[in-house]
Amino acid sequence: MALDAWEVQNTRVDKLLAKLSDEQLKGETAPGRNTGLYLVGHLTAVNDAMLPLFGLGDRLHPELEEPFLKSADKSGHEMPSLDTLKAYWNEINTSLRSHFSSMQPEDWFARHMSVTPEDFEKEPHRNKLNVILSRTSHQAYHLGQMVYLDPK
Repeated sequence: MALDAWEVQNTRVDKLLAKLSDEQLKGETAPGRNTGLYLVGHLTAVNDAMLPLFGLGDRLHPELEEPFLKSADKSGHEMPSLDTLKAYWNEINTSLRSHFSSMQPEDWFARHMSVTPEDFEKEPHRNKLNVILSRTSHQAYHLGQMVYLDPK
């Protein structure tokens, strides 16, 4: 169920990205707020960071960390094009889907790599399932911002 919910949010992002023009995605979600381009990069970077967090390998695009995770929108960092970000989004999610499909139920209750084994003994809720649940909510939150880019 958790993976299905994560997949639903990914699909909703995919559909919105297909619907919005590049010009719409370059706009702010509200006056003075993030642009769609920044949010696409941010969501892509967050998903990319799940690979090492889950112990599944290195990030595919570590260059996204500085402009989209460590910095705010309009911070002056050079950003990839929307086409590049969309390609990265698809590549990263394809990789995650592949890894997730081979995980067993008990794998989801194992610790993620940001928690030490000692801390995990004290706080077993700091597991991979909790990460996918929080990332799903995170995607839904930002998707809710991005829908304002669609003038309908």
